[in-house]
Amino acid sequence: MHYSPTITTTVSTAIAQAIMARADHVFGLVGNANSHVVSFLTAAEFPYTSTRHEVAAVTAADAFYRAGGGIAVATTTCGAGFTNTITALAEARAARIPLVYVTGSAPTRGPRPFDLDQAGMVKALGIDLITVSPETVLADMDAAFDLAEKNRVPVVVNLPFDIQTATVTADETVFSGSEMSTTSATTAHFNPPPHASDADVEAAAGILRASKRTLIISGRGVVLSDTSGQVRDLGDRLGALHMHSAMARNVIDTPWSLGTAGGFTHPSYVEITQQADTVLILGASWNQFQFRGGNLVRPDATVVHVDVEKHPASQRSDLRVSGDLRDVLPRLTALLPDVPLSSWRDSLTAVPAAEDRETMPDLFNDYGPDGRLDPRGVMRRLNEILPTDRAVTTDGGHFLGWVPLYLESPCPQSQVIVGTAIQTIGLGFPSAVGVTAARPSDFTVLVTGDGGGLMAIADAETFIRTARRGAVIVMNDAAYGAELHQFRNEGLDTGSMLIPDVDFAALGRGFGARGITIESPEDFDLVEKELAAQPEGVIVLDVKISREIIADFIAEVLKKQ
Repeated sequence: MHYSPTITTTVSTAIAQAIMARADHVFGLVGNANSHVVSFLTAAEFPYTSTRHEVAAVTAADAFYRAGGGIAVATTTCGAGFTNTITALAEARAARIPLVYVTGSAPTRGPRPFDLDQAGMVKALGIDLITVSPETVLADMDAAFDLAEKNRVPVVVNLPFDIQTATVTADETVFSGSEMSTTSATTAHFNPPPHASDADVEAAAGILRASKRTLIISGRGVVLSDTSGQVRDLGDRLGALHMHSAMARNVIDTPWSLGTAGGFTHPSYVEITQQADTVLILGASWNQFQFRGGNLVRPDATVVHVDVEKHPASQRSDLRVSGDLRDVLPRLTALLPDVPLSSWRDSLTAVPAAEDRETMPDLFNDYGPDGRLDPRGVMRRLNEILPTDRAVTTDGGHFLGWVPLYLESPCPQSQVIVGTAIQTIGLGFPSAVGVTAARPSDFTVLVTGDGGGLMAIADAETFIRTARRGAVIVMNDAAYGAELHQFRNEGLDTGSMLIPDVDFAALGRGFGARGITIESPEDFDLVEKELAAQPEGVIVLDVKISREIIADFIAEVLKKQ
């Protein structure tokens, strides 16, 4: 529900009113250069979440968008308030998140001794920046939201410190164009999706007609274009098997899915994916993780990649079709016969179980070699006892390899992973803040490691304060697990990769949550009883997992060392 603007008097109120008209929630941390904007928002009772660290404000806004909450909006003060957000801005840029970030900046009369070159830093990130003025603020804010939404990018709005309370003299048709890659707010700056050529669509159809075993991998582009039904119908016509990226979980409702493509694929399914003679990538970046480092499909498989643009991390393809899925899919389907072209489904009869206790007993141990819990069993048990109306968000780290494999989430917007685009950790708690704001009726599940959890601990308080119901699962191996496995293998000293065994249950209780330490499978019975007795509020589970069980995506890296 967007708020109707009122009479504009100052630059700050103009910015706040633009936010109220175009967004549904703001995440921020107040300071002396954005206090007037925030005051107007909170006085109007506009949905605003105060975070405890600036990086959390931008991260929470990012996660809010990914969880289906609408355009991401964040605000902080200038200087250190701005520099603290750089990691989250870089992630949003790489992940193509439509985000408007309002930050204070140096006064128009010139920088003070402690002011920083924020414009230079924004430029280095490859992000558009608009510096507002009393004369242009109305058009500037419209341009910021339009750029973010139409180009699916973050946009930084600079509010000079000394004009916060300046009277607006704006003509709403005048745009400053300051620090932009173009000098006007014309549609030339927007990037409309390319129109796929007839030749490319016909070439793709020819490849698919000749294919005997087609594998379709759907990404976030399928979610955003709302074409999942068309993709499912296309798969039925091809007799294809389906997979999805981590950002598009369960986007295709079909019994013929092999789950997540890449490092989160069950090893037993890789034997099936390597049978594909054609791979059709739809709306996914097709990066090295989705490609499983080159091992997801066989080298001679023909790869057709359909997306609006080529991602810098895209792996090899034999045919690239640049276009909007809403345009390409109907044209492509029209060129295919009505009856299934492939017998792959007939030969399989059904997608087999990913794991079998009798033939794969090593996957079903309670403990690892070091006596701590096997993380695979932990995830299976959590999947059984956590409420099914859940939204799952994860931090980055070694433990991430098991979450999409075992912890189910009902729809693409209910699995949110912020940080993987630039390979960072420490964004878990703020991601959970954004997810719970976007999906307040869901049971929010945050899965984090002990390293990333400690890095983001300030906003544990924010999540516990704002979540109506949820759980924090700390996969605690008392180490930086990814580094430990990779660099121990290279013979490096691992002392710096170990972490004291922190009592996260006690930390959770200190922030006002309930806390339980999990050291044996029987301890999960306590969790189940606690959730039944108190369904509201947040519970923190400190799960002591083994250091010696290696996630598949790390194992793939180790094979190549």
